[in-house]
Amino acid sequence: MSRVQGEQGENLVSSQDPRYKPLAIRSPRGTRTTAIDWADGHKSIYPHGVLRGYCPCAGCQGHSGEIRFIETSDDLQEIEDFETVGGYALAIKWFDGHNTGIYSFPFLRRLCHCAECHAAAENSAQNATGREPIPRG
Repeated sequence: MSRVQGEQGENLVSSQDPRYKPLAIRSPRGTRTTAIDWADGHKSIYPHGVLRGYCPCAGCQGHSGEIRFIETSDDLQEIEDFETVGGYALAIKWFDGHNTGIYSFPFLRRLCHCAECHAAAENSAQNATGREPIPRG
């Protein structure tokens, strides 16, 4: 079963920046990847190990503000459900019940593991926001 959220107009994202406006989000049940089609034409790929490993919730990351990769076992890497939050983020519910991570759309763009983004991350010490890129898990 595949869950897809399609175009939802301006209510989906408050920002007008097409880099942070998802048009479709696909995470077929039983797979270990999620794909997002963005309004700027980019198609992002996210291995579930990366999404879970970089879960931004305080329970996973603490309160320091530093984002670090947390290794997880394969049984913790299946998504049960997801929904957009306030037009700026994606909330993911994992099969083990963990559901407190809210992934902002800019954060998701930085996590993209497509070939284009992977090459850009290797060629650049900083991303477009001026912050250090997130390491590739």
